[in-house]
Amino acid sequence: AARAMPPAAPTAAALPIDWNFARQTWGIVRHAKQSRPVWLSLLGISWFWFLGAIYLSKLPTYASDVLGGDATVYTLLMTLFSLGVGTGSMLCERLSGRKVELGLVPFGSLGLCLFGIDLYFATPPQAAATLDWLAFIADAGNWRLMADFALIGVFGGFYIVPLYALVQSRSAPEFRSRAIAANNILNSLFMVVSAAFAAVLAAGGVSISTVLLIAALLNLVVAAYIYSLLPEFLMRFVIWLLTHTLYRVRHHGLEQIPEHGPCVLVCNHVSFMDALILAGAVRRPIRFVMDHHIFRTPLLGFVFRTARAIPIAPAKEDPHAKARAFDEVAAALAAGEVVCIFPEGKLTHDGEISLFKLGIEEIVARTPVPVVPMALCGMWGSFFSRRYGKAMLSWPRRFWSRIALKAAPALAASEVSAAALQQTVSELRGDWR
Repeated sequence: AARAMPPAAPTAAALPIDWNFARQTWGIVRHAKQSRPVWLSLLGISWFWFLGAIYLSKLPTYASDVLGGDATVYTLLMTLFSLGVGTGSMLCERLSGRKVELGLVPFGSLGLCLFGIDLYFATPPQAAATLDWLAFIADAGNWRLMADFALIGVFGGFYIVPLYALVQSRSAPEFRSRAIAANNILNSLFMVVSAAFAAVLAAGGVSISTVLLIAALLNLVVAAYIYSLLPEFLMRFVIWLLTHTLYRVRHHGLEQIPEHGPCVLVCNHVSFMDALILAGAVRRPIRFVMDHHIFRTPLLGFVFRTARAIPIAPAKEDPHAKARAFDEVAAALAAGEVVCIFPEGKLTHDGEISLFKLGIEEIVARTPVPVVPMALCGMWGSFFSRRYGKAMLSWPRRFWSRIALKAAPALAASEVSAAALQQTVSELRGDWR
């Protein structure tokens, strides 16, 4: 297997080897802290191993002393947990659409909390006789407990896989292996602390079931703390939840969006959900340019502020805000980010595509980057559109709607004009409004 691995050139060939392991270890951890998302993801992964160490260390005693089971009951519970983790990890790919979907992290931590707490209440009174795994399964009173173990594993998979993927995707190539090394260092430290924590509770006479309950409650506190430091996780959770419960989105041509480097996405504007649909479908983080009124709406405003959207106002309302927005767009593109604009400048009132404004020409004249035309289909008539008057004021007429997001090949900056983009987006959308 090792001989079949493809050769890979070193990304930091000039990196000197420091034989002082203590200094090198501290240097790796210190370097990992330079990227806030990566560092907090490393802490999140290490916290998972803190919880895992508690469960794994207490499970043999829990199975024998609390449940009255023999070694086969311990094996059964470990199997359920392991299969759960594997199932959750595989479901991540399907639910995330083959991209790093951070919205699954809060979803996973919520499940870890809920089913960890339920495990405490599902634990039956101590059995009078020793049970093997067949007798344990035959008792219907144990089914809820077994489901808890399996679902803790499933939601553990939802939680851990996106964090590992984020560490790898957002680490610089020359530091990626050292970021993984920093992760291993922190994992080991957290597992040692976990063992000491469990030993202190045991010495204080705390029962095993209560130890597992305390771990689940601590997970709730730690999760809230991490998400307060990095609200991007919650923002992605809101986007993932909305786009997967209200709509069935079909993607066409999204591979046209460059994997790396700056670009501008241009799309028609049908509803207040358009930005969330794009953010949930595109693999890369997007900086949206949007009307300052939408930017300040209560729930969506939180999402857009967390996504570092760029509010813009018409020149007649606030010329300074407009100039500031163009400066932010130029800075974002210079930093290699993806920027999305809706050139109509407003939501459609009739479902048709309005005249594209000239702002896109000013953007690419100032910062020449590729422009990807995109079209949203099927959003007209949704609760968030203006088909029936003001949006979000009438009763929703449909749920889980079929919609589509299409992308055309990227245009070079020299080929970009507002009129040509409007024509391309109109043809891309077709008659499906």
